[in-house]
Amino acid sequence: MKRVTGIGGIFFKSNDPKALSAWYREHLGLDVSDWGGAVFQWGGADSPAGATIWSPFAADTDYMAPSHAPFMINFRVDDLDTLLAALRSEGCDVVGEPQSSEQGKFGWVMDPEGNKIELWEPPAGQ
Repeated sequence: MKRVTGIGGIFFKSNDPKALSAWYREHLGLDVSDWGGAVFQWGGADSPAGATIWSPFAADTDYMAPSHAPFMINFRVDDLDTLLAALRSEGCDVVGEPQSSEQGKFGWVMDPEGNKIELWEPPAGQ
């Protein structure tokens, strides 16, 4: 079974996400969307093979809880349910239950140092 197939996103806390996004737009040329993050397509515009999201979150977000780290890495996976079952059987700390949305399926696991890791199975074709 394949486990991680790429980095789906980098999420981090910011005291002022809008101002920080504007700085990245102005000084580093990130194409920051209205929702506050940027999408990096891989594989070219004609045949994108996937994407990586860059997104600052408000400093008081609880999205990364129970981790106390100011960041969270999102990894792309092929089969979320099978991977979560394997992680549970290996004694890993799987957090909560998987969730589905139009963006795909999401699950979470804590690493040994208490960092919350997001696992993302994109919708078919992405």
